[in-house]
Amino acid sequence: MNQKSATAPLSFGEKVGYGLGDMASNFYMGFFGLFLLYYYTDVFGISPAAAATMLLVTKVVDAISDPAMGLIADRTTSRWGKYRPYLLWVAIPYALLGYLLFLGPQFSDTGKLIYAYVTYTLVMLAYTAINVPYSALLAVISPVAEERTKATQFRFVFASLGTLCVGAFATPLVRWFGGDDEVLGFRLTIILFAILSVLIFWITFATTRERVQPKQHNSSVRDDLSALLKNWSWRILVICGILVVVGLVARFASIVYYLKYYMLDDGSRIFLIFDRTAFLTSCGLLGQLMGALITPWLASKLEKHHLVIGMNVLHAVLLAICFVIPAEQYALIVIVHSLGILTFGVIITLLFSMYTDCAEYGEWRTGKNTAGLTVSASMFSLKFGSAVGGALPGFMLAWFGFVANEAQSESAITGIRLMFNLLPAMFFLAGGLLMFFYRIDRSTLNRVEAELVERRAQ
Repeated sequence: MNQKSATAPLSFGEKVGYGLGDMASNFYMGFFGLFLLYYYTDVFGISPAAAATMLLVTKVVDAISDPAMGLIADRTTSRWGKYRPYLLWVAIPYALLGYLLFLGPQFSDTGKLIYAYVTYTLVMLAYTAINVPYSALLAVISPVAEERTKATQFRFVFASLGTLCVGAFATPLVRWFGGDDEVLGFRLTIILFAILSVLIFWITFATTRERVQPKQHNSSVRDDLSALLKNWSWRILVICGILVVVGLVARFASIVYYLKYYMLDDGSRIFLIFDRTAFLTSCGLLGQLMGALITPWLASKLEKHHLVIGMNVLHAVLLAICFVIPAEQYALIVIVHSLGILTFGVIITLLFSMYTDCAEYGEWRTGKNTAGLTVSASMFSLKFGSAVGGALPGFMLAWFGFVANEAQSESAITGIRLMFNLLPAMFFLAGGLLMFFYRIDRSTLNRVEAELVERRAQ
């Protein structure tokens, strides 16, 4: 591929195709973030503390598998490229393992916990094997940062749509498929999302191309890791990513508990097929979609890291406001929640664009293209953040005396309100403050791009 065609703008079809891949990912990750803790405690019958511990302990595997997958992908050579083949090869195992996670076998308490450990670990390994290459694909889809930002926008538009589909239709589908049997309802619902995920990953494979062709990768693992760790801005992004994802997932994992036990939602419909949980979740995710849509415009006006700072602080303020809203003010809670998730839509879209900026900056400084490792280590930070964000509400439920499917004590209600509002606010505020130390600005990135284009042409 010549240099002129490589730097040409991405077609609308390719940007859509790339974006669809994160819709497939979020059919699972959105489902897990919203419902997995609830499924474990109120449906499958695992204690909150045991479920929370499991979500954290299994991240030990990810600490090895995520960077390992990045190193493998960077060294892959095939007629389809380095990263695209995994979208084709791993889609079916990914779908099958997601189904097993919600199979719900009737084991003893110990058996259920062992089953949860095994199936959650396996599905996260499959997620690593398909999502690390998918994320690294962004770094080679175009050598132009502006085009990568546009592709990232499409990615998070479709990511938002994927989670929106889960948030809007999961609880109605669980009731429709399962009736009074929630185990059956969850099992059949995940089958539907699994089939859709396979088809969509294959569409992403068919519609994208790898335009940046790095030199054959012959450096050692130690050299790659050393080059990555010297990238200060990447380290800042990783920690910020952990913090904001902990905040978001902690809030999302708390939604069902907040509505069921604090707002005393009985699951009845309030609009068409939607109950209060589905409606609140859907409105919030529409906010995230709007955030992703406006991100390129905002990024053209302001430095990316300045935007991340502002949006994190604004999100923390909105969460503090939500904490003081009475349970009877459902409409106001929906509005404030949606505005908060809108800011997250901007934050997460920018973060993934900035990860690939860091990959290019690292190549410019060291001469080593480690896009897969850069993004895989970053993906670990997000998965770790998701695990911590999902686990913290479980620990808080246990600490404040929560008892599943019972009327809650005043202490338990306080814990639910804290984990839905003030706990996430602390993490968003910390993430915003951390970004003051990020170093790659627009002028630096323009210089990096120009010099890398010249090097690759030579």
